[in-house]
Amino acid sequence: MLQAPPLDTVMRALADPTRRSVFERIVRSDQISVAELTRGSGVTQGAISQHLKSLKQAGLVAERPQGRQVFYSARPDGLDPLFDWMRHYDLFWRDRFSDLRSLLKEIDP
Repeated sequence: MLQAPPLDTVMRALADPTRRSVFERIVRSDQISVAELTRGSGVTQGAISQHLKSLKQAGLVAERPQGRQVFYSARPDGLDPLFDWMRHYDLFWRDRFSDLRSLLKEIDP
């Protein structure tokens, strides 16, 4: 079983706007090559490769070599650490809003 990357790694990978754009392009396609990602991106192939390396380390993408090309696809489970973190705060805020609702009813029945 693969160990999920820490939340910080996932957040750091998605914090960069260019990297986030690369990730979004990968998500929208079944699989995409580095050449296709570079085309129309406004950055060099080397920069795309560095962004892909960060996304891969964060567990957000998988690579599949085929001859001289490498194809990338999204790993939806790579977002699990982020979802878990957000779920914690979802419960936190629901409890707070429930408490606020109760308090407001006490103040103005």
